[in-house]
Amino acid sequence: MAEAAGVGSSDAVLEVGAGPGTLTVALAARAARVIAVEIDRRLLNVLREVVGEDPRVEVLEGDVLKLPLPPVAVVAGNIPYYLTGALLPRLLERPDPPRTVSLVVQKEVAERWTEPGDWSLATLAVQVFAVPELRFLLPREAFRPAPAVDSALVVLAVRPRPAVQVADLTAFFRFAERLFQFRRKQLGGTLARIAGGEAGERLGQAGIDPRRRPQTLQLDEWEALYRAFEGRG
Repeated sequence: MAEAAGVGSSDAVLEVGAGPGTLTVALAARAARVIAVEIDRRLLNVLREVVGEDPRVEVLEGDVLKLPLPPVAVVAGNIPYYLTGALLPRLLERPDPPRTVSLVVQKEVAERWTEPGDWSLATLAVQVFAVPELRFLLPREAFRPAPAVDSALVVLAVRPRPAVQVADLTAFFRFAERLFQFRRKQLGGTLARIAGGEAGERLGQAGIDPRRRPQTLQLDEWEALYRAFEGRG
């Protein structure tokens, strides 16, 4: 995992969910500095004992979703799956995003991020801000206690600029979120609720078949669709 994260000898690394420090030690051997965040007090004493007096490692106790995050080149970690959706915007939408984000996530989530075909709002967000790559699988037996699902390591190469060129990214994602609320419905019907009788004409301007569904759209189509309906509520 440390090797796949692409850590350089001059890099600062933020490790989320450092646990007992196994990955922390491997990252510290490659990086200039590691900020290891852990919220579980039962693990903090073990973590501090494992890293010892290593000057390259700073241990922070707290919630990674609430702590002020320093600018770093690389983010790595193994976090509870339910935190993934909340953590990624904190990392990717900041003005000084990391170069790389390397996370262990649920196998199905990793496949959805890296092989788009049945998109979700989270997949769209990942694709807008980064180029994701599934590096390897981790079977459930690799963990103690074993979870109910298999995992995978996904490395996100953060884009220098978002993949969609729109004036207001917040409005873009709000628009996408509304469409994903009806992900099994055809776009023509859903957008008619938003833009009324103009929906069919605007979909035609965007070059998108009104029978399509949100999860089938690619990045360039999302940009064209948003531009066609921008300012329509």
